Amino acid sequence: MPSMGLELSDVDLYLFNEGSHTRLFDKLGCHLISDGAMFRVWAPNAEYVSVVGDFNGWDPAASPMAPRASSGIWEALVPGVESGASYKFHIGVGKGATLEKADPFAFWAEEPPKSASRATVLEYVWGDEAWMAQRTAAHDRPMSIYEVHLGSWMRHDDGRPLTYRELAPQLVDHVTSLNFTHVEFLPVMEHPYAGSWGYQTLGFFSPTARFGSPVDFMYLVDQLHQAGIGVILDWVPSHFAVDGHGLAGFDGTHLYEHADPRQGFHPDWGTFIFNYSRDEVRSFLLSSAFFWLDVFHADGLRVDAVASMLYLDYSRQDGEWLPNEYGGNENIDAIWFLRRLNEEVYGNFPGVQMIAEESTAWPMVSGPTYIGGLGFGFKWDMGWMHDTLSYLSNEPVHRSHHHNEITFRSIYAFTENYVLPLSHDEVVHEKGSLLSKMPGDSWQQFANLRLLFSYQFAIPGKKLVFMGGEIAQRSEWDHDGSLPWHLLEHESHRGVMQLVSDLGALHRDEPALYELDTDERGYAWLEGGDWERSILAFARKDVDGHPLVCIFNFTPVPRTGYRVGVPVGGEWVEILNSDDSRYWGSGHHLNQPAAAEDLDWHGCDRSVLVNLPPLGAVFLKPSGA
Repeated sequence: MPSMGLELSDVDLYLFNEGSHTRLFDKLGCHLISDGAMFRVWAPNAEYVSVVGDFNGWDPAASPMAPRASSGIWEALVPGVESGASYKFHIGVGKGATLEKADPFAFWAEEPPKSASRATVLEYVWGDEAWMAQRTAAHDRPMSIYEVHLGSWMRHDDGRPLTYRELAPQLVDHVTSLNFTHVEFLPVMEHPYAGSWGYQTLGFFSPTARFGSPVDFMYLVDQLHQAGIGVILDWVPSHFAVDGHGLAGFDGTHLYEHADPRQGFHPDWGTFIFNYSRDEVRSFLLSSAFFWLDVFHADGLRVDAVASMLYLDYSRQDGEWLPNEYGGNENIDAIWFLRRLNEEVYGNFPGVQMIAEESTAWPMVSGPTYIGGLGFGFKWDMGWMHDTLSYLSNEPVHRSHHHNEITFRSIYAFTENYVLPLSHDEVVHEKGSLLSKMPGDSWQQFANLRLLFSYQFAIPGKKLVFMGGEIAQRSEWDHDGSLPWHLLEHESHRGVMQLVSDLGALHRDEPALYELDTDERGYAWLEGGDWERSILAFARKDVDGHPLVCIFNFTPVPRTGYRVGVPVGGEWVEILNSDDSRYWGSGHHLNQPAAAEDLDWHGCDRSVLVNLPPLGAVFLKPSGA
């Protein structure tokens, strides 16, 4: 018999069939014990199930499984199974037909294109106790996120990706030098097609074997934590890959997905959509979220494609979707699931963050569930990303006609708790790199990019930068290659990286830039209407009212002696200028400390004169503050 920790109790069965089990990974799948392994799998419509693998010659008759009451779960204690053994479930689906399926709860899988699951024990001695004890989900803390695709961040000279253990010291050093507070990994969960970047997941409990073992991934997370860097994982409960060895038609029926393609098939991605009305599917997904937060010490989950979950007619034409019971397009089951997910996660892991990638105007995505919100901690501000990049893609001479694109966000900036992403989605599919989106000659392109990063770090909201942006990558992101690290041989690219590092340090060290990110008290317009000269100015404040002033010149025309209102008197000093020669700027427009004059301006009782560099940003702070 299995040990008590692996015992599947009546309570477990009840919670599983009720849709509220959050730790199925402790019970289902493959669990090694002293004399073999306990296997369990949910296949309620199967005629029979057996385990096949290295240990029994892949013989379907060698290791039959028995049904557990009426739960739909099959189980078997199989001797002779050792760590690393490959296996699948052999499932009889009627009329002599059979399927061989990978384990939905496997902790490890064969490296694609192989598709079997592998037995393993998740044993690792963590060294991140100090990090785990101090981490917090408070919104008044600095959060700047470096978004990473593990397979293409850095590669060996022969083209091989670095392993988890090889990545650890390199990534820690880079992220530390840039002063980011977190990394966010594009899905590390096992996936058959590398070109999906992990977003077409099948291994909801297994890190991809492309870069090593699950314990190797634990090591990577541990090293980041010990360096003071949080780890956010992209997680995809919205859909799954259709590959035959996976969840699709698992026991010969539509078990995990809806049977009706108007509900169960995603036209954009050619994937299956989870059936959120099914209790056992909700238990599966809740358990997956808990697995990464608990077993792998993740500090947050960024939930992908939330909009596709919320709307029954998402990316569908009339006649291609089914309305809900009230005739609307809201997916009531998915909404219920997301609220339950966030309640369970925050109730059990109070130090983590749940972040929604939600691209519509759905209300209260980051609002509490008790007032009708979805309960996320943060929402990606996709509108800001698109508007800002659209604005900056205009030649500066035309920006005055698009001023509303850069100011529109202030209308809704505090309706949600926002993350400001410059994400992977904007540097793929022939959209070009961030640098290539910028108009003008080479100097102006780099100045515009520095201006973009300065603006991102100045306005309210947590920050996210996709890898390659910090080195001003010229080419579009290639998931099959490596970042072009050789660009750092050039002063222009090193300058951008130095600016990103300095912005990260400023964001981390200046409370005015993060404490009131989600509170309108922390932000005040000084100049939002100077559309003719394409200039913006605003103040940021911390909880005690200490201000910073940030000014932006979106044209290549220097503005000498530009008057700006300031919230307090005294001497004001420049703490960042994106035109500094250290950043490959001109270096001719730096500001000396200036005493505020008793002259009303921008609604303030006092003002200072500032030199605004071409295509540049200037941050000011009261002296001694």
